[in-house]
Amino acid sequence: MNIKGKLVEIFDTVQVTETFKKREFIVQDNRNPEYPEYIKVELIQDKVSLLDSLSVGDEINVLINIKGRKWEDKEGNIRYFNSIQGWKIETENSGINQEISQQQDSQENDDSDLPF
Repeated sequence: MNIKGKLVEIFDTVQVTETFKKREFIVQDNRNPEYPEYIKVELIQDKVSLLDSLSVGDEINVLINIKGRKWEDKEGNIRYFNSIQGWKIETENSGINQEISQQQDSQENDDSDLPF
């Protein structure tokens, strides 16, 4: 699954425990411009660095997984919660760079077939 939109806010990385860290950000989804959606996405562990080269205002495509958890509180009540976890972020520039790289690779392969 993915979410496309404008990056509107980036939060600091939070070290939740000694071995677990996360970072959240907000994407403005404008599929319906009259009623934009503001979606909070989290990155965990080594993925928190995916935001390092991005800025508020960038147009991004975030590949996500939706996670659901069950939790029992101190009183024995069962609670459920969901999270949206990003695992890859693409920008317009990364798509262009990837396309250029693929074109260069195909040109190099074409040159190798020449007899001279």
